[in-house]
Amino acid sequence: MQRLYDFLRRHPTWVDGFWAVFLFGLSLMAEVTGQEAHGTDSPALVLPVMLLLCAMIALRRRMPEKMLLLAVGLGAAQVALDVETRIADFALLVIVYTVAATGERWASRLALATGLSAATVAQLRWPNHETSALGNVAIVAFQTVPFALAWVLGDSIRTRRAYYAQLEERATRLEKEREAQAKVAVAAERARIARELHDVVAHNVSVMVVQADGAAYVLDAAPDQAKKALETISSTGRQALAEMRRLLGVLRTGEHQEAGEYVPQPDVQQIEDLVEQCRGSGLPVDFKVEGTPRPLPSGVELTAYRIVQEALTNTRKHGGPNAGASVRLVYFDDGLGLLVEDDGKGAPHELYEEGGFDGQGHGLIGMRERVGMVGGTLDAGPRPGGGFRISALLPLKPAH
Repeated sequence: MQRLYDFLRRHPTWVDGFWAVFLFGLSLMAEVTGQEAHGTDSPALVLPVMLLLCAMIALRRRMPEKMLLLAVGLGAAQVALDVETRIADFALLVIVYTVAATGERWASRLALATGLSAATVAQLRWPNHETSALGNVAIVAFQTVPFALAWVLGDSIRTRRAYYAQLEERATRLEKEREAQAKVAVAAERARIARELHDVVAHNVSVMVVQADGAAYVLDAAPDQAKKALETISSTGRQALAEMRRLLGVLRTGEHQEAGEYVPQPDVQQIEDLVEQCRGSGLPVDFKVEGTPRPLPSGVELTAYRIVQEALTNTRKHGGPNAGASVRLVYFDDGLGLLVEDDGKGAPHELYEEGGFDGQGHGLIGMRERVGMVGGTLDAGPRPGGGFRISALLPLKPAH
């Protein structure tokens, strides 16, 4: 049964054709048995009209507007040729419903007007002389109601279909919007992870390279210093591996919100440990805190840590052998201020213009992105007389 139902839905013309043949058969039987009253007995007029009326039902869904015009023409021909209404005229009701449900708006209005006037025209053309005037009016009203109901039913079907189509279009649009938002979220998460990887690798690998060079230089002359440098390399490498494992854990799970434990979240308190690590690698760093330390939003603390980490890494990479740096944290009532300076020779001026220090122009760009995410401001550039200066202000509430 389901296959038959699906077949009939895919071939509606076959269904309409069946009912057209059925209606024509009923009309033909009524003519043969003489059960219909008619104003003319000429089969040459009656049969073509019956055939065309039934053909309208077979083609009503393929060309509703054309079938409506044919129905109007056939109705006018019946009136002009004195062919009284017959069972086949039931097709007019079907055409009114079909055009109201699926036809153009002009055709729907024409179908309503034709349906409402059909009974009146028929009663005027073939009045019932055995009935009073009031009875003829009642007959007209009774015959008009089915046309009105057919049109109302068809128009309600049209409205419901339009409503469902609108719901489907809205659901499709919302689905596309969700997909677009998901892609944006994935891209943002990838950019965040890329920044974290850059900070982890750039800083820790830089420390390891400096310590390895120092260990190789003093290996024969000062074995104890070489051993200390190797221990620093080991601890730094373990720290880098731990952070990278947490980042890669995020990539493996794909559930960023539920996998928060995998994401490294350094805070302002760890900046002092970062400074000590740089001092241990041979970079003199002056560190001061002004104001009253207090807990800050995690995004602000992570941004502050990464800015200091990136700035000290760049000093170690580009400042030269005798470079020194200073780090200032200033707690304001409405935010956190950062000032990182060095007195080294700095990177080439062109690299500053590109916005970064890591050979790809991503270091300073990453800083600006981080600061922008928390609604802060960043000022970076060469210092007068040599060196480089990075100043940032991180508000407690992001700017709108």
